[in-house]
Amino acid sequence: MNQMVVFLPLLIVLGAFMFFSSRRQKRATQATIDLHESLRVGDRVHTTSGLQGTIRHITDDDVDLEIAPGVVTTWMKLAVRDRVQPEILDTPADRADDLADGPERLPRD
Repeated sequence: MNQMVVFLPLLIVLGAFMFFSSRRQKRATQATIDLHESLRVGDRVHTTSGLQGTIRHITDDDVDLEIAPGVVTTWMKLAVRDRVQPEILDTPADRADDLADGPERLPRD
């Protein structure tokens, strides 16, 4: 009986650890499923091997990625790791505002 009292806190901590780690894994799995369901033609994506490409065609299991102009490769949908967010490009108005502030001066030696 005394030995059981000693191991009871250890079992509770171990059970809590397993519970929280399984929840984290379920959330990660659901995020991946949501990503694969939300993919659309024209999206830029990264694959698990680090390749970037633009989706040209999607089926239930595969995606066709254009990795260079005119070069289309077929990948398993599970190989898509994440969507590449488009970069915000400077507009001409932003550059005009920068020029209005004057040129930057570098300190002389």
